[in-house]
This record gives sequence, C-alpha cells and structure tokens, in this order.
Amino acid sequence: MAARQPTYRLATVFGGSGFIGRHIVQRLAAAGWRVRVATRDPEGATYLRPRGDVGQVEPVYADLTKEFSVQAAVERADLVINLVGILYERGRQTFKAIHVDGAARIAAAAKAANVGQLIHFSALGADETSDSAYARSKAEGEKAVSEAFPGAVILRPSVVFGPEDGFFNRFAELTSISPVLPVFLNDGFRPKGFGIDIWGSGGTKFQPVYVGDVAAAVSTIIAGDYAGKIFELAGPRVYSMKQIMELTLEASGRKRCVVPVPMLIAKLKAPFLSLLPNPPLTPDQVRLLGHDNVATGAAGFRQLGIVPQDAEAIVPTYLARFRNPYLFNRGA
Repeated sequence: MAARQPTYRLATVFGGSGFIGRHIVQRLAAAGWRVRVATRDPEGATYLRPRGDVGQVEPVYADLTKEFSVQAAVERADLVINLVGILYERGRQTFKAIHVDGAARIAAAAKAANVGQLIHFSALGADETSDSAYARSKAEGEKAVSEAFPGAVILRPSVVFGPEDGFFNRFAELTSISPVLPVFLNDGFRPKGFGIDIWGSGGTKFQPVYVGDVAAAVSTIIAGDYAGKIFELAGPRVYSMKQIMELTLEASGRKRCVVPVPMLIAKLKAPFLSLLPNPPLTPDQVRLLGHDNVATGAAGFRQLGIVPQDAEAIVPTYLARFRNPYLFNRGA
C-alpha cells in the first residue's frame, strides 16, 4: 500500500514573490502545500494569495540580514526553498550579504528547525575562482549552504525566460526606443582573408531555460530522493548573444540593426550605467559577459526525467505584445 500523504505540509519560499518564485508557489499550492512566501515586502506579495485556496498562500516578512525573521519564517516548515538573489549591489544589499551570509542563515535556521528538505537556487557559472564577484558569491553560497544543511539540493539555472522575464522582455523593450541592438564582443573585429571578421563567435553564449521547466524540476525534486545533489538547469539549445537579439526581433516583429560592439566600450560605459537606479549594465556584469553561460554536462533535466522546452517555441507567445497591432492584424 502506498504511503499516505500528510494532510499538513508547509513550505517556506524565500523570494517567492519574484519571477521564478510565483511559478513555484503556484505549483506548490496546486500540489496541496500551504505556502509561506517570505519577503521583505509582504504587502507587495499579496497578489499571490489567489494562487491557492483561502489562507493557503500567506506572505510573511523576512529579511535575510535579520536572523530572527529568518528563524520565524522557517518555523514548523517541512520544506524550504531559497530563491533570493541580486544582480547588482546597493548599500547593505551586497553579493556577500545575500548570496553567502543570507543563504547560510536560511540553511542554518532550516537545520535547527528540523526542516525535511532545503532547495537552494544558485546560478549556472557559479565559480569561486571567477573574476566576477557575482559568480564567486554564488559558489561561496553553495558551499555555505551545504555545510549548514548537508542534504540541501543545489539548483544552478541558466538565464530563465518566460512571460514576466527580465531578459527577452528587456531587449524587446529596447527595440521600442532604439534603432540598434548592441552585441558586445570579446573576439570580433579580427582580420579574415581580405576583410575583417566583425562578429567572431557572435558574443557570449547562453543556454536559456523556461521558467515552467524550472518549476517542474522543483516539483520533481520535492517528490523524489535527491538529497545533496546539484543540478544544472539549462535549455536544450545554446544561443550566442547575436542569436538572442535576432530571436527577440523576430518574435516581436521589429526590424532593427544588430550591431557588434567591442567589449572595451562596455567596460567604459558600465561604471556610469551602474549609477542608475536599475542599472542595465555594471562592471561586474561586463566581467560575467566575458564567460559563456552554458551547461558543463553535469546532472540536469535528463536525470530528472524532464525534456526542457526551446526558447523559440515559447518566446514568441509573449513577445507578440510588442508587435505593431496594425501590421499584426493584417498578418504581417
């Protein structure tokens, strides 16, 4: 006889109000979990309540820099998921404070509260020897989590795409205000025969992964026995940055020039762009762009029995909103 599922299961999802988090929260609720969405802004996360029955999804206050709030958030939880991450530093919100110290604080609190499962989100390309502070902090965070909670499952997603993403949507929005889409290159502008190879490899390579597949991976891990495992979550196809821009243009029905730009230009502009409230580029992100963001061949979707979806099948379904309505209605 199959084991009877518990009638009371509580999951705490740190960062559950974000892009990836809302998909995971919805899956947890559909599977019968009670869900605490731990966030610094519970009021801003109330939109998640309708994702479950009345009282099933509850936003609560939690700040990774405050131990008491982390402990309160994991109290009586059967499952803890940490999705919190930042792309740039501001004030006390540093890579070390969030990716390392905050992650370790969650893991230690989960262990002390006898939580059954901990799933920690890191990032593809996490590397303690990287020249990028972001990538180093992700690797250091993995180590800290595993030491505090040895059975934690580590997930390393590539760039995640989906209807609310900040990747393809951001490039599509750029097409609304700019006649060109720049692609920063490390290896372009080289002599080739009697001319110049302006594109090289087409820029940094990415293996974007669909948010629905990431949420499916989490569901599979929760239902299985994967304690202490590390999974790289990457899509089925590798794209150069040039191909990413071309896919964005095709999906959004825009015609813009995709222009190769030496990485030196990015290095010169990044310090000034990083001063903006929501910087499009920082010096550390330029260092990240110097490395391809692709899977290494470690365990991934195949080991979880999941066939990931291609960006070309999903991206056009939500970038269609950028198309010219008049041309779109005419079938152009």
